[in-house]
Amino acid sequence: MDINTLNQIKTRCEKASNGPWKAYIEGRDHTSGSNFIMIGEGKHRKNDLEITGATIDDYDFIANARQDIPMLIEEILRLRKLL
Repeated sequence: MDINTLNQIKTRCEKASNGPWKAYIEGRDHTSGSNFIMIGEGKHRKNDLEITGATIDDYDFIANARQDIPMLIEEILRLRKLL
């Protein structure tokens, strides 16, 4: 992956609402209501994200991507410095 592509991914991530993002699945994480992704915490909390047609695995993937992608980018950059 070239550095331009990596920078584009990083920019998209930085433009997304701040995390953490956490999937809340009815019957797994709470007992009533619908599945949703909670965006942010406390005074930094944004509106919840609800996705039509998403599977539980989709919710978990999307929510975790907000935390996972920045960590992966930092690891790629760290490893590139070692080369």
